[in-house]
Amino acid sequence: MTGPDGATRRTGRIWGGILVGCFGLFPVLSGGAAALARDPLTVSAATRDLHQHLLTLDTHLDTPANFARPDWDFAAEHSLDRDFAQVDLPRMRKGGLDGGFFAIYTPQGPRTVPGNIAARDAALLRAVAIRETIARNADKAELAFSANDAARIAARGKAVIYQSIENAYPLTSDISLLGTFRALGVRIVGVTHFANNDFGDSSTDPKGPEWHGLSPLGRRLVQEANRLGIVLDASHASDDVLDQLIALSATPILLSHSGSKAVYDHPRNVDDNRLRALAAKGGVIQINAFGDYVAAAVPDPERDAALHALYARMGDPASLTSEAVARLVRERRAILDRYPGSDRGFDQFLAHLLHVLKLVGPEHVGIGLDWDGGGGVAGLQDVTDIPRITQALVDAGYSKTDLEKIWSGNVLRLLRSAEVFAKHREEGAEQSAAEGVRHF
Repeated sequence: MTGPDGATRRTGRIWGGILVGCFGLFPVLSGGAAALARDPLTVSAATRDLHQHLLTLDTHLDTPANFARPDWDFAAEHSLDRDFAQVDLPRMRKGGLDGGFFAIYTPQGPRTVPGNIAARDAALLRAVAIRETIARNADKAELAFSANDAARIAARGKAVIYQSIENAYPLTSDISLLGTFRALGVRIVGVTHFANNDFGDSSTDPKGPEWHGLSPLGRRLVQEANRLGIVLDASHASDDVLDQLIALSATPILLSHSGSKAVYDHPRNVDDNRLRALAAKGGVIQINAFGDYVAAAVPDPERDAALHALYARMGDPASLTSEAVARLVRERRAILDRYPGSDRGFDQFLAHLLHVLKLVGPEHVGIGLDWDGGGGVAGLQDVTDIPRITQALVDAGYSKTDLEKIWSGNVLRLLRSAEVFAKHREEGAEQSAAEGVRHF
């Protein structure tokens, strides 16, 4: 499946999104064992046991982008070096990740009737691919629809598969489609992506603000998400959008994969005052590991040009065989070896996590690493490495109760809040309708 907006965007989030000035995985592919040796983090047996007993959810997994790849199997163990994949069922088990939110991602394309229709269809097909993949692996994974499903599914030894929408663009032509996606399992909706859309402003659109926050349609999206019991996600959205979501939403706001602007001043990251405001309304920030948002890279125009040329030549990743992907990875590695200097490491990721924990407390922080969408730094290269996060938090003095909140409790609280609000609203509407009939 491809995106609706042209050849460059159709390279997709598997690797194309990393290309445009984003070097999150560079240290993994270019540094290898040497990079890990520079940033060692040994996980103790006690911490590994603790980690395996936590309910662990990552709130932003772009792994569904792989589901349409030829001969790619979610139930088989892959590798980043071999086929540029960071998450699959065997490695989730090895890393102790119980599940998370699998993204229905749609790159921002033309804001036209044909563009909107193409975005709608692409998102619906991605949702179908998720359901078909889980159906093929029903003994190992299960779709989750409510906050209470996570513990039940994990207790059965299955992966917990929630769904989210990254970029509300597919809803532009008909906002009522959010109800359709909810029926399919979507429980988080993100307003924007790299560019402004008809719902609001992006934090990274080079044209700057268009709506100065949410558009009128974006305000309707807030109401519809609240009505349906869907959590609103402000990652990728502008500061104005975040402010307005916090003010307008009846339920707490999520940042599904973001970072701290105090640690690294990037438009995708969030400043301390806004994080305090988010927490004051019950919201949560999930810290990502996308290298370009974690720390600055050493600029290198020649490297960037070489990578652009490689990705343009390879085309749409969804159509590539495993052999073609392996060839791309080898060529990419060769380019990076020629142009070193883009390393970002685990300690830089950890600086974001520890800063926001100190700022707003463990009740308002979680993990959303952006696996298979560009996430990853040296020492945190795929899902098998996540016990290192638990070890770092233990070393920093956080308790088991804190870890339970960080790894899943906080996002499940937001899901429950959205569910309860929607239920009470529906019951109130039914009661009002019944009273109206009695008074007729």
